[in-house]
Amino acid sequence: MSLLKTLRLTDCRKVGVGVKRPEDVAVARDGTVWISDQASACARVRPDGGIDRVGRAGGAPNGINLDLEGRVLIANFGGPEDGVGPLQRLDPRTGEVTTLCAALNGRALFGANYPLVDSRGRVWCSHSTFGPVSAAFDGLDDGSIFRYDGDGQATVLAEGLKFANGIAFDAAEKNLFVCQTSACDVVRLPILADGSLGAPERYGPQLGLSHHEVQDRRPLTPALRSELGATDGCGFDQDGNLWVTLVMSNKVVAITPAGTVVTMLSDPDGVLMRSPTNVSWGGPDMRDLYIGSVVSDYVVHVRSPVPGLPLAAQR
Repeated sequence: MSLLKTLRLTDCRKVGVGVKRPEDVAVARDGTVWISDQASACARVRPDGGIDRVGRAGGAPNGINLDLEGRVLIANFGGPEDGVGPLQRLDPRTGEVTTLCAALNGRALFGANYPLVDSRGRVWCSHSTFGPVSAAFDGLDDGSIFRYDGDGQATVLAEGLKFANGIAFDAAEKNLFVCQTSACDVVRLPILADGSLGAPERYGPQLGLSHHEVQDRRPLTPALRSELGATDGCGFDQDGNLWVTLVMSNKVVAITPAGTVVTMLSDPDGVLMRSPTNVSWGGPDMRDLYIGSVVSDYVVHVRSPVPGLPLAAQR
């Protein structure tokens, strides 16, 4: 039986104050908390709550995760410095940043979004669009999923996604779940025996109003903004609920195994949680929940009612 219980803003606190564009958080097995940081590569949170900046990635470090050796994988969404968005890896001991994949089929990556490591150490990554970003909300459905297997080669596994964003595996690594930001939904793609992906199918309902559905109702009222369904990041808890951030409505919801949607945390006025982008669990009991943002200079921490599903590097 699920123990889902709506979280309260009063139970949330700021972590890593001073970080720049903290889109994502990754928590190591030993409890070390990493935050993506546009002013470096990643920021490591000290026990006193301050941050130590490590490395230099350029562009805009976006989604992050740890590989099986404890290195930090970075999906870089590009930026004014270099104009491209590769898949990178940060060595936390030396601060060295290595580019793992900068192009797919000869085309330079523009918007690598979120990396995820499976139990075999392979890196799965979403690529949102070849841009411009605005076109992705006007029908440019060129999001993709690729996999880097550690041999210097990347394989495109899915194309035609509607601004592919955060991704997650289920507990058995039988399916890959992808947030389609412009479609305001999550799709599930089966992972086939040969490592390829099957056709996507919507998982749960559309999670709110789309960009096109509110064009004739601008400027948006706060109430209407709270109905926007643009999905950003996602992750499973140990009861099989898929938590999803709704970046435009300042909301985090959970899709239960039965397909119902539960609002877990809402901050309509953006008092504390503004433009939430990713959910990440860690800590000894996997109940320390961190919520990233693309506009705040901190991430939000709150105790989760259900433990998160451990990622490969946390097992």
